[in-house]
Amino acid sequence: MQESLLLTAFLVGIFGGVHCLGMCGGVVGTLTLGLSVKHQQSWWRMLPFQLLYNLGRISSYAVIGTLFGLLGMAIGGLDAFLPIQQGLQVFAGVFMIALGLYLAGWWFGIVSIEKAGQVIWQKFQPMVQRLTPVENYRQAYTYGLVWGWLPCGLVYSMLIMALTAGSMLDGALVMLAFGLGTLPNLLLMGVFAFYFTRFTRNIWVKKAAGVSVIALGLWQIYLAFTVAV
Repeated sequence: MQESLLLTAFLVGIFGGVHCLGMCGGVVGTLTLGLSVKHQQSWWRMLPFQLLYNLGRISSYAVIGTLFGLLGMAIGGLDAFLPIQQGLQVFAGVFMIALGLYLAGWWFGIVSIEKAGQVIWQKFQPMVQRLTPVENYRQAYTYGLVWGWLPCGLVYSMLIMALTAGSMLDGALVMLAFGLGTLPNLLLMGVFAFYFTRFTRNIWVKKAAGVSVIALGLWQIYLAFTVAV
């Protein structure tokens, strides 16, 4: 498996943190506020809840990555798989570029794709309602497992990469690397919600994150054509 694929997935998770805070920040904030009001805990006592929530979320990413890796293996039996794989990698790069444009506030077409994923998410909403308020570690982990299925363009682009990874394990590793990349932003959001939210709303922070994701998308496209050669 290409190490560059894992590195790209990890960096997309880091630079896409602005988008993560938009999609999942409210969830993390709700978990934080619910615990602080109910238990009157300090941030360091809430940290285990935040870690378990994120562990659950990343676990879901790995499961989905495994499924997409399995699908990629099935396609891999075809003689003409290499052009298909390269085409999917180019598509993943284009998707990442579109996501970067969205993060920077230059184009919002990707929102319509995320809305399409709401059909899947509606199946999970009743479970989320039963899990709130979160009162123990088991609930925090389960809460994260469910929220890992939240429709997200950033996740979709990584799933395309998982599809091209070549195996179930590699597909899971791509999504694991991506999930670990998102961890610092969401963990900081949970612990220092007010201050970190102000920072990520800065227009220059959003533009820098967008440009970084665009660069990674271009890099993926370059790698696809390099393999073709």
